[in-house]
This record gives sequence, structure tokens and C-alpha cells, in this order.
Amino acid sequence: MSDLEDDETPQLSAHALAALQEFYAEQKQQIEPGEDDKYSIGIIEENWQLSQFWYSQETALQLAQEAIAAVGEGGRIACVSAPSVYQKLRELCRENFSIYIFEYDERFAMYGEEFIFYDYNNPLDLPERIAAHSFDIVIADPPYLSEECLRKTSETIKYLTRGKILLCTGAIMEEQAAELLGVKMCTFVPRHTRNLANEFRCYVNYDSGLDCGI
Repeated sequence: MSDLEDDETPQLSAHALAALQEFYAEQKQQIEPGEDDKYSIGIIEENWQLSQFWYSQETALQLAQEAIAAVGEGGRIACVSAPSVYQKLRELCRENFSIYIFEYDERFAMYGEEFIFYDYNNPLDLPERIAAHSFDIVIADPPYLSEECLRKTSETIKYLTRGKILLCTGAIMEEQAAELLGVKMCTFVPRHTRNLANEFRCYVNYDSGLDCGI
């Protein structure tokens, strides 16, 4: 190659090169997150086509702390279509709790054996290793605000739980939630990272710390 051709080859400035290297580093981190941040909310981006809307950090923390208090050390917690609560739980508790994430989105398979593929259309299509009534509490956030989705998700909840239920869904589902699961609305109002058109609420069937008037 001649000297003239060398001169004509485009060269990146030091600033542009540094920016490009930072971009590639961020992309690699998203694909291969480190152990310290693999449970961070938002490490997996929302997919609106799957009706995914992550909780705010404050709400995820409140719900995770509620679950921990409800089951006690060594308890078993199932997060059904509630990945941000699972992530916050694992961020808080790396040991002493058995926590599973039941999720349709297979990107969450990054969590290994704690990931259980779940399609609410087949509410009892679960692995044999997931025994009936094997969780101290089930936290569930059905992906769609419809009677059908809540009814089918309720089948899963009742199969999994030993008793305690923490349901997060729209305020408009209050009557159906009470009929299907015997839960009552709490005064605590969950928030999402994005403002949603529908009001969301929490419902429980036990005396909880979410200020529920049971």
C-alpha cells in the first residue's frame, strides 16, 4: 500500500475512539452482565409487546421486603410474571431463601435453574420438580388486565402457594381478584418506571405490612 493510500484511510479521533470503546463495553456488559449487577432491575430491557413494565426501585424493594417478612428465613418465594421483584429479592438475598422466577420471556433464563418457563395460557404446565403447594408465598403480576389472564394465572398461584398470595394488578380487577383468590386491596400503591394509563394496586390474603385492612 502506498503512503498516499495510508493518508486517505479514515482515522478516528482519540475522543471518538474512546466513545466507541465505551459503547462496545456497555454492549458486552448487557450481554454478559457481571455477578454484581446481573440482578439489577433494567439489566433486561422491557418488551412492550410482552406487556412488560418494570417496577420502580422503591416499589420492587417494598414488595421484596414484604415477601421476606412474610416467609421468614429459609422461605420459598415464587415470582410469577414479576421479574423485577425476583431481581430485587436476589439483590437483597443471595442465600437463605429459595426464590424462583416464572416467566415467559426466555431472556430471564440467564438466572439458571431458578428460571421456570411459564405461559399463563397453560397455567399448570410446569416442570415436575415444581411440586404443588411448595412455596410459602406467591407474588404474581399477570401480564394483561383481562379476566381470562387473571383466571388462568390464579390457577398457577393456587397450585404453587401454601397459603400466602401477593397479587399486583389493575385496580379495575379488584372484584375478580377477590372472587378468584380471596384477596383484598392494600393501601400501598405500586409504581412503575414508566407512567401507565391504568392504576395498579396490590392485593393480599394475609395480614401484611402493605397496610391492608384485612
